[in-house]
Amino acid sequence: MARGDQIYVMREFVNIKGIYEHHGIDCGDGTVIHYRKPQGTVERTSLATFAQGEKIYVKNYKVCYIPDVVVRRAESRLGEKTYNLLFNNCEHFANWCKTGVNDSIQVRDFLPLLSYIQIDTLSKPLQDAISEAGTDKTAHMVSQALADIRIAWDNIQPNYKEAVDETKIWDQVARKALQQKREDLARRAIQRKLKHKQRAKELETQLSKLAEMTEALVKNRPEGVQITP
Repeated sequence: MARGDQIYVMREFVNIKGIYEHHGIDCGDGTVIHYRKPQGTVERTSLATFAQGEKIYVKNYKVCYIPDVVVRRAESRLGEKTYNLLFNNCEHFANWCKTGVNDSIQVRDFLPLLSYIQIDTLSKPLQDAISEAGTDKTAHMVSQALADIRIAWDNIQPNYKEAVDETKIWDQVARKALQQKREDLARRAIQRKLKHKQRAKELETQLSKLAEMTEALVKNRPEGVQITP
């Protein structure tokens, strides 16, 4: 690590450990400037406070500002209190300091991750971010979220159908084997049937969560927000 580096540690989200990256700018003097939670303020803290006992990683760029410029950009936003989970989080801040681009890869990759998280526990931080963002940003975000959900659905649904079909096929194989008194073949067929049945169950759970996400986005969108089909 060195002055001007963009550094990050893994943090937990909704009680799931190591689920997201917390970013900051290394000042080179044992301090870090970052969007500190739960204060929601850009602050300069010690490395120890930033890391909270977790391993520190460095994000590398092919093209970025020189270290002194990166630190000056970070210092220029000290005291800022406009944190937003979806539009102005710690990664947005650190990327802006380092490259001038206000972007968060985590947000762009957020929806595929949501299929593994309970919707009810996730709705509060999402709703807070949406309500604070304003109508224009919210409309765009909801439309993009629905598009991403559709992509995830289209990727999962064929695999689910295949697992269901395989379950039926191996069930038929097992029944025929038993009719032929081939217990060895029947046992192997049943094992394969159970494997595909478990896979189908896992994929069905993911599809159900995607459906819940769609319903929640449509139902809980702020008043006046229209969704682009």
